[in-house]
Amino acid sequence: MLYIASDHAGFQLKKYLAQRLKNDLEIEVKDLGPKNIDENDDFPDFAAPLSKQVTKSDKNFGILICGSGHGMCIAANKIKGARAIVGYSIQGAELARKHNNANILCLAGRILSEEHALAVTKTFLTTKFEAEPRFVRRNKKISQLE
Repeated sequence: MLYIASDHAGFQLKKYLAQRLKNDLEIEVKDLGPKNIDENDDFPDFAAPLSKQVTKSDKNFGILICGSGHGMCIAANKIKGARAIVGYSIQGAELARKHNNANILCLAGRILSEEHALAVTKTFLTTKFEAEPRFVRRNKKISQLE
């Protein structure tokens, strides 16, 4: 399952990505909010519930969108099992999946164009974790820090 959420700064990009991912990748996307723009909302209120859903299964992924991506990423990584990254580049998103088994992509609604955000997201969602011994060992060490 793919979960998606944003704050007010990522609301428009969230709506765009949810529709494009449903159409282009034919995947189910569950929108965890907000339903409407509220300039006074706070990103941790969306990052935590999404991260808790994502970490229930290794088949789940999440997309979080705020102004820079950083606030959502910091909040998401407070949840045990969350491996959130800020995705500004296609290569970064690919490496985060291949080497770090990232499960949450955080995007910058005030910085990325819709098309670039879509390309980064598609790369993130279609790239598989390379379970080489060195990556497994490193990821196990990360999990032990939780």
